Amino acid sequence: MFNAIAKPFGMLLLWLYNLVGNYGIAIFLFALVVKLILLPFQMKSKKSMMRMSALNPQIQELQKRHEGNPRKLQEETSKLYKEEHVNPMSGCLWSLIPFPILIALYQAIRFPMTVMMRVPSELVAEGGAIYNKLQELGFDSYIANAGISTRTLAGYKELVQSQFISDHFADFAGLSDKLVQINYKFLGLNLGDMPKLKFWENGLTWAAVGLFLIPIVSAFLSWLQMHISTKTNPAPAPAAGGAAAQQQATSMKTMNLMMPLVSLYIGFIMPAALGVYWIYNSVLAGVQEVVLNKIYGKQLAREAAAREERMRLRQAEYERKRQETERLREAGKTTENANTSKKKQQARARQEMDELKAAAIREERAAKRAAAGIAEPEIPASQVGNRRYARGRAYVEDRFTHPEKAAEETAAVEAAEAAAAAEEAEIAAAVAASDAAEEAAAPADRSRTAQAESGAPADDEADDEPEDDDEEEYPDEPEDDEDDPEEKE
Repeated sequence: MFNAIAKPFGMLLLWLYNLVGNYGIAIFLFALVVKLILLPFQMKSKKSMMRMSALNPQIQELQKRHEGNPRKLQEETSKLYKEEHVNPMSGCLWSLIPFPILIALYQAIRFPMTVMMRVPSELVAEGGAIYNKLQELGFDSYIANAGISTRTLAGYKELVQSQFISDHFADFAGLSDKLVQINYKFLGLNLGDMPKLKFWENGLTWAAVGLFLIPIVSAFLSWLQMHISTKTNPAPAPAAGGAAAQQQATSMKTMNLMMPLVSLYIGFIMPAALGVYWIYNSVLAGVQEVVLNKIYGKQLAREAAAREERMRLRQAEYERKRQETERLREAGKTTENANTSKKKQQARARQEMDELKAAAIREERAAKRAAAGIAEPEIPASQVGNRRYARGRAYVEDRFTHPEKAAEETAAVEAAEAAAAAEEAEIAAAVAASDAAEEAAAPADRSRTAQAESGAPADDEADDEPEDDDEEEYPDEPEDDEDDPEEKE
């Protein structure tokens, strides 16, 4: 199955090699073509991730506002993502695509004849024409003299056979028209070989040292590319703050450390061609990161300015509507919303009635004070608008400019506020008593209403009717004395 998936990539790599005639440059072009194919998807992913990063302040504000309520926080975060047209998972999918491509390229490098050149496997298998020719030309002796290990031969036998065939291509050209002579040398390095940790065993040559440096350079560039990505595109804030945010930050640091280590490990256990591809891919990814940051940075800055302008206009519209509603309410021109529930209407009516009663009681008290020659209390310094204690009950305006008088003024303010509070309590008690009286009178009013609706005479009407002289004064007394015990005796 892997070979079937890898064959298109192998054909592309072979076509590029035939185009330029250099294995290392062909791998670079392969990485470039793959990057260009994936560029539209990665651009979309990058833009989505940058938008999510731009929403970090708003998400953190939601975390503070809904702390302790993860369900509400999740709902508000999802709503924010929907309004801003951001998909949190869009950046994860496309970041995983390079790994299948890396596996396909690995298969093409590992099996250059059957995957990349599409030579029939029967010719390469034991008993086939190519296999027999290899044995005839002393392939086993070549392996022994080259010092190729058994582990390498088990995993990359076809790659070793391909190098041997390239060195003796004239002897194999007639066996299959699909065989291609591939030169695996690039900058003096054999990209078909694997780097060795003990590169000094056979002498310090550029071929050995260069292969050893490929995994190290690959790991470093992988770390550098992830570092640039992290710096230019901070991680989005998680939907849940606190421990979740700390856990996500730890996971990101772990990934930034593990990916270069994986690159280093792969570079030492696989052919050098794969390490060279990883180097090219990291360089291209870094360039792509810088370019897309510049492009989308300006675009998202314009979007942020437009979003702030929309928010400003929305707030201004809300404030205008609020002021208009207040003006209409003061003028008594507000209309009832047809969709307002009956419960809200009743609550609003009760509140208005309580306010009217409290205002009437205040007017009555003010009239009594005026008749008695008592001055009205002054508006306290703590009042802001209609909020009497906005700055605190014991607020003193010049507390810091005249601290020596602060204690006396504070005591005077506290006494005045205590008297005002007592008066407010009396007003509230009066309103409550009035409400209780109305509630007590309500059953009698309902009874009169029911009698009026049924046509029965009310109590007052019954009193006005003429008395019947023939009617006994006490009609409820029993007429029959059968139940009287004295009479029975």
